[in-house]
Amino acid sequence: MDPQRKRKIRLVVALSVAVLLAVALIYTSFSASTQAKEPSQLLNAAPGTNYEMTGTVVPGTIRKRGEGIAFRVSDREGEKTAAESIPVTYHGTVPDPFRGGREIVLTGAMQSGTFVGEPETLITKCPSKFTTKTND
Repeated sequence: MDPQRKRKIRLVVALSVAVLLAVALIYTSFSASTQAKEPSQLLNAAPGTNYEMTGTVVPGTIRKRGEGIAFRVSDREGEKTAAESIPVTYHGTVPDPFRGGREIVLTGAMQSGTFVGEPETLITKCPSKFTTKTND
């Protein structure tokens, strides 16, 4: 076989493999992502099904429970009251900026009306210093 033809075949095979790997990487990254649910969306969630929850910790509701903590989380928008929130229990490392009023992301499942967070999945979002303040 002609050496120049061998080079072209190798190039086509190499490029085909590269394209297939790129497509596989893109597919994997998009299929692995899940949309985070807010507490109001989890009120009627199926027990035992894992979700990623995002919301705001209701101020004054954080309590230490043995090795973990219990608190309430409300939707990010709207009133931050305990009446419009769901109870959460979590066992694991608590980030330093965790406190009432902070937005969090937590992976877990609903069990008996309480969102039970998986260990080491609590992430605290830091408030942005670039948000515009509105005068109401």
